Order: sequence, then structure tokens, then C-alpha cells
Amino acid sequence: MSAPARDFSYVSTRYPGSKRRLANWIVDQTKGLKYHSVLDAFGGTGSVSYAFKRIGKQVTYNDILTCNYYTALALVENSRHKLTEEDLSWVVSKHKELKYPHFIRDTFRNIYYRDRENVWLDMAITNIRHMRNRYKQALALHALFQSCLVKRPFNAFHRRNLYLRLANVERTFFNHLTWERPFEEWFRKFSLQANPCVFDNGQRNLARNFDVFRIPKERFDLVYIDPPYTSTQGRSIDYQHHYNFLEGLCDYDDWAERIDYHSKNRRLKLNPSSWKSGKRRIERTFEKLFERFQDSILLVSYRSPGVPSVATLKRLLEQYKDKVRVRRKAHRYVLSKPEVKNFEVLFVAT
Repeated sequence: MSAPARDFSYVSTRYPGSKRRLANWIVDQTKGLKYHSVLDAFGGTGSVSYAFKRIGKQVTYNDILTCNYYTALALVENSRHKLTEEDLSWVVSKHKELKYPHFIRDTFRNIYYRDRENVWLDMAITNIRHMRNRYKQALALHALFQSCLVKRPFNAFHRRNLYLRLANVERTFFNHLTWERPFEEWFRKFSLQANPCVFDNGQRNLARNFDVFRIPKERFDLVYIDPPYTSTQGRSIDYQHHYNFLEGLCDYDDWAERIDYHSKNRRLKLNPSSWKSGKRRIERTFEKLFERFQDSILLVSYRSPGVPSVATLKRLLEQYKDKVRVRRKAHRYVLSKPEVKNFEVLFVAT
């Protein structure tokens, strides 16, 4: 089956650094290159993988976060399964034959959501885990994740800040209405938003959940690399910290063993990462990454200004590729300071 029209349409995302608004521009920079198979090594929201899928490429999505993997399973690997009204009703209703734990209610009281919302989440994740079709299950998880994010201040879980929702103060913005809208309504909305994005492009697309250096070795014509960004001040977003609650939902049975109970927000125990270290180590990590995928066309997204510099990355790429072109596009990122002029930089290395 051929891919649909080129008009780009993808689910809304609430992630800082999302490439949703840049995905078409990124894919357009590959015009004239001969390639068919694509690896999206740091897939994130899946928007770039989805853009490649729309133009008929064979796409392998990868991301270290399990919650992101499920979104890609639902919208990149999945080619035909959609959620029906029966599926939605199953998720949002209690069933006599099921036993409902109350882990979220007991563990996260007064941290992220109201008590009744925690009870609803325990029910919903239990129902979703009993769905038999893995792609429908992934779609339901995606809708649940988005519902959790939209009801959180700053769309993240890095702080214990339920009080921002509950404070009895005069409000001049509409976030309060969003936060208080019931989970069931949001879940249905995001499910129905995702359904039209499911299509078959005639290729065998895959979603994977590995550290980038543990992706099973195979030949890809093109590798797209969008690694974690580090500012010139040395600051970077810890995605595992920001989305630890969603990662816990993915591992509901073992969630309790993974929590750092010394943290105020019951976050997951943090894993070490070479992307959260000093300048020299980050440069060595980039070099190791380029060496690993040197036999493929390399398409590298970067945000400027950042660490390493654009010049340094170009030099590292030139150690392994004959030709390195640099493309720039002015772009306003979520959470960017208005006074800072940012650019999306794309290296096309062949």
C-alpha cells in the first residue's frame, strides 16, 4: 500500500525538544540522496520516524525510554490496528473479573494528582495491561501518557508540585481548566487523535527500546541522530527524570523496586549517562556514535548554541564521512528564553 499524501499530520506532543514542527524540513534535506532503510536512533516523540514513514521509507525507531517506545509501537510499527469504542470502554470501566491494585494511590498521594485521579490511573493501567492486542495496547498507553502529561504543570514529573493545581488563587490562564478536566475525557480525546495516524506504508517498520550503543547491529542506509541537548552552561534535560512516572506505568509490576524513596517526588533511581557529563566526555560519546554508524548516511540534528560546538561536531563527522553539509533553520523551542536566538542545525554527512 502506498503512503498517504505528503501533508504532515502527527499527534500533538508535550516534550521539550520535540521535532514535530521540524520533521518535514528535516526529511526534505535528504532529497537527492539514495536510501531506503532508516534508523531513528534517538526517536523521542516519533515525529521524525513518522515523517520518514509517510514518504515510504522502511523505518526502525529506537529510544531508551519505554514510554516513547510504546508511542512508536502504536504509530510507527503499527500499520492497521486502531482503538474501537469497545476498547475505550474497556479501559475506562471497572471489571468484576479483575483485581485492581492501588499502588499509585498509596505511593503518589499528594505528589502529582488528586486521590480520585490516582485511583483512576490504577484502574486504567490494570485494564490496559489486560488488552491482548499489543498494538491496541500501545495506542492505549500512548493516550494514557498524553493524558498524564496534559494534567501536569509543565507537562513533566520532575517536581512534586500538585499544590500549583490546588492553590486557591485567582488565575489569569486556562491551565487550571485543563488540569481539572477528567482523565477519562483526555484519554478518549488522545485515543481518537491517534487513530487517524495509523496507516500502512507498505514497509516492515519496527520500534525498539535500546540504549543507542546496544542497538542490534544491522545495515541501515541512513541513520538519523538527535541526541540529548546540552546548553553552553552545561545544562541538559534529564528525560528519565522528567518522565519517570510514565516509565513507572510501563513497568507497573516492578515499579516499587525502581523508586528512589529518598526523593520528594518518588522518582525512579537514575541511571548514569554519558550524555549528562562534561564537555570532553560528551565529545568522545559523539565520536563513538559516528564511528559506530559510519557506513550509513548520517543525518544529525543539533541545537545551536550548545555543547559541543557546531564546528566541533563537523570536525568529528569529517573523520568518518567524505562530505558534511550544514543546514540551519531558526526555531523557537519550548522552554527557550525569548531573548536567546536558537537555530536547529542539521548535518548531512555522506
